[in-house]
Amino acid sequence: MTNITLTRRALLGAFAATTVTAAPTFSKAAGFLRGSGDIRRIRMYSGRTGENLDMIYWIEGDYIKDALKEVNHFMRDWRTNDVINIDRRNIDIMAAAHNLMDVNEPYMLLSGYRSPRTNAMLRSKSGGVAKNSLHMKGQAADLRLQSRSVAQMAKAAAVCRAGGVGRYSRSNFVHMDCGTVRTWGR
Repeated sequence: MTNITLTRRALLGAFAATTVTAAPTFSKAAGFLRGSGDIRRIRMYSGRTGENLDMIYWIEGDYIKDALKEVNHFMRDWRTNDVINIDRRNIDIMAAAHNLMDVNEPYMLLSGYRSPRTNAMLRSKSGGVAKNSLHMKGQAADLRLQSRSVAQMAKAAAVCRAGGVGRYSRSNFVHMDCGTVRTWGR
């Protein structure tokens, strides 16, 4: 009989690299953003692609490379299929705000990464698209929750004090980014 010994980290890494539906949640966002949580999880779905993501992406101070690759692919520019590395700070902000709202519903991702071509096309159709949008750097996401208002989502993201939070009440979504701390919109 062969004895197989797994370290705790290897076991946790193997566990976290898969999509998880019954994962424990982490502590409230203020401590979470300071690195005090043991596990970080992100849950989203895309109405554009029909894809779902429920992923533990950080355990005990370490980001899980395979999980981040899945997040990068999920948050790709769905119009062009271009993929870049999503800024980990933005993933942390989204996860922390989600946890603060104490909701099981996944975010609906409206826009993650945008290629320069996609951003230029959107900018030509709307005055509300920034020329140098943080979406083009993988540092922003536009999100919606059915069970929470734009005001509730924006408040949770703003409490994290880790980036920009835009309220788009007419379009029913919140912009979260890991740029300068600022808020805008109604």
